[in-house]
Amino acid sequence: MKFNCLWRVLLAIFPLDIVSANDPLAGVTQGYFDGKRPFDAVQLVGERGHILIPESGKIESQWVFKAGVLTASPKWDSLVTPDHYQDFRMHVEFNVNSVVDVDPEKNGNSGIYIQKRYELQILNSHGVSEKDYKASYAGSLYRQKKPDKLVSRPAGEWQSYDIVFRAARFKDGKRTENARISVQQNGVLIHDDYALKNKTGAGEKEGANPGSIKFQGHHNPVRFRNAWIQRLDLDEVKENEAPKL
Repeated sequence: MKFNCLWRVLLAIFPLDIVSANDPLAGVTQGYFDGKRPFDAVQLVGERGHILIPESGKIESQWVFKAGVLTASPKWDSLVTPDHYQDFRMHVEFNVNSVVDVDPEKNGNSGIYIQKRYELQILNSHGVSEKDYKASYAGSLYRQKKPDKLVSRPAGEWQSYDIVFRAARFKDGKRTENARISVQQNGVLIHDDYALKNKTGAGEKEGANPGSIKFQGHHNPVRFRNAWIQRLDLDEVKENEAPKL
């Protein structure tokens, strides 16, 4: 795969924005949204229970599971996956609460923290106009990119995120390839193979090691159901997709 090798050398030598116009990784997270649960997916939250664990052993978790639904703690405590992930495909269904007369970011707040580094925001943002929409509202990659389309449903209605993620690559402690992500919200594409610039907000520092997936507890009883994750291997660029030199 000579094109692949050459472009990996270029990415290691030059800053990522210099070669972005001929990005050899373009489209790497596309093509996985078929609406089907893979046979090898791990059920994180299901009808009979969940496998998520407290993020901190110093805080007693106040998350509650009942009748197939996992409800976030009313306090500040989060749950994480027991395993760590590199590249993956994930589905999660959620239902935000509504709180009146508060800062918009305190209304139905939660989030999916990918590798505990990059937050895909969950918030009660239905009805916010496009001109007033901030990169910290629902569907945003927190304070880095707003969703391409605004498709949030009202509080009390079930919604979904479908995520395809390729982790950042590192060599000798230096990032050589950005993390990339595609996201559908309620079946609508809101992030199309976006190259993340860095970790988001309060996310942990980027690094070569895989990380767990965090379901954030943020003082709101956001509910979750039917969440699963499938490991992927998105390490190689297909030769027929590499740019012509």
